[in-house]
Amino acid sequence: MKSLFPVKPLASIAAAIAALFALAAAPASAQTNELNARFDDAFGTELRAPQSFEAIYASGFEQRIAELADGDNGRIGVAAIDLSTGERISVLGDQLFPMASTSKIAVAAKYLEMVEQGQYSLTSEFPLLIPVRSAKFSSPAAPVRKGKYMPAIDLIEIMITRSSNPATDALLAAVGGPKAVTEWMQAQGINEFSIDRDIATLVRDDGEYDPANWIDPRDAATPRAMVQLLQGLYQGDFLSAESRRVLLGSLSRTVTGRRRIPANMPDAARVSHKTGSLNNTSSDIGIIESPDGRAIAVAIYVTGQGSRRARERKIASIARALYDGFQAQARVNQQQRTWTSAVGSR
Repeated sequence: MKSLFPVKPLASIAAAIAALFALAAAPASAQTNELNARFDDAFGTELRAPQSFEAIYASGFEQRIAELADGDNGRIGVAAIDLSTGERISVLGDQLFPMASTSKIAVAAKYLEMVEQGQYSLTSEFPLLIPVRSAKFSSPAAPVRKGKYMPAIDLIEIMITRSSNPATDALLAAVGGPKAVTEWMQAQGINEFSIDRDIATLVRDDGEYDPANWIDPRDAATPRAMVQLLQGLYQGDFLSAESRRVLLGSLSRTVTGRRRIPANMPDAARVSHKTGSLNNTSSDIGIIESPDGRAIAVAIYVTGQGSRRARERKIASIARALYDGFQAQARVNQQQRTWTSAVGSR
């Protein structure tokens, strides 16, 4: 095993020890510096320059995202992957954040799997579950009443595009509750994810903790886990082609969060996304497709920052930086491939 400290020859150490004893007879005031120098030379214990703890980034791209995701005013979590190259980037990507309504993608996916298994159909009807007023924390689950019955395909549409909470709770009840969705995620190999309450209860009891400085493991996921979900859905790993078409189609028609991921995107980019909002937290996750056919999966969770508008500006700026950064990386990769091909053909 290699030593952590430099090793001196035994003869050198013995000579140094003898010299130390010889110095012992000298006055104490004259001994100190010489003793320290001899000891350090013999045993390699001289002072070393302190280790730097400054962040080191692999690229200017990583540094730019880290700067934008500075969490001085609250925690900010980012994860993204270029689905063409597999290149990833993250800031607090493995830390839990409140999912809020971004969890609705997983609810829809679980229902669509049950359609594939023949347990339901897209035309199966369920009642909207409308919250009944109740005091915060007054019951384990907030009371709800049944509203209008709607086909599942319409419930999915308004749950995703308009973030309807009654529609979400209707489908959540149909699939077997929060636990069933969490188990579906785990079956896909995504473990840093948990739905623990229905949306009515989550909204009623919102504000128990400040997510800017407190990590509540309930109804939470890591940005990396949500990107993994998006990647699997987009690439067809989790659902059939028809189910994928239904879910991604709804995500492409989202009307909430126009000041978030889509805000700073070029006109030619296509964004399919789902927003989330709760006390002192705003989020947006989705797929950004570029004109050249490439796509990136992005999850951005922002807490604090002073206001909802400030959080939305953070999401928008981070999303555009991710888009530009991956585009630039793709150009560099293409140039490298062109150069390699040119050299190899000689």
